[in-house]
Amino acid sequence: MRKLVLGAALLLTACQAAFTDRERALIEESDSLMYVTVMPQDSVILRTPSVDFGEKELASPLLQTLLDKMRYTVQDPSQDGVGIAAPQVGINRRAICVQRLDKEGEPFECYVNIRIDSLSGAKVRGREGCLSVPQLRGMVTRSETAFISYQEPGKKERSRERVDGFTAVIFQHECDHLEGILYTDRADSLWVSD
Repeated sequence: MRKLVLGAALLLTACQAAFTDRERALIEESDSLMYVTVMPQDSVILRTPSVDFGEKELASPLLQTLLDKMRYTVQDPSQDGVGIAAPQVGINRRAICVQRLDKEGEPFECYVNIRIDSLSGAKVRGREGCLSVPQLRGMVTRSETAFISYQEPGKKERSRERVDGFTAVIFQHECDHLEGILYTDRADSLWVSD
């Protein structure tokens, strides 16, 4: 029994490791616009499941810097996206930045240690693309409602929220990135975009 508890504690620690030197360098050395990982050359990063931020990282100014740079990158005209996940800027951590098309002003908001707790509602087939899979588009079936939970930087408790419509699709797409899944894995058809 003691070995089981010790093993679980080690696993939790591994899933909430401190920022690595490589992660620090990617965050600190980039200007506001970060490099966006693309297939196939960055497939190892894009296909690796992400880990949570630990308590120390949640309170770190480095996390806020990462979120600010992710927000800037996804909104840059060279990218012109509606969402981005940390693996797309080379960091396998559970963070995403999503345009909240369901809110006034359609702001970009960032979420850390995010999970989709459940999906419900009708399945909707729609067109998707991805900053990490340039020049391709595909048809993907997603749920119209997502129930998410996440943490805010500096806070221990988790927040929960229901998201509907196309915004729910964006959350599903970005959270897939955190599991090493690309929309092309879910698409029933793909084509080269103009």
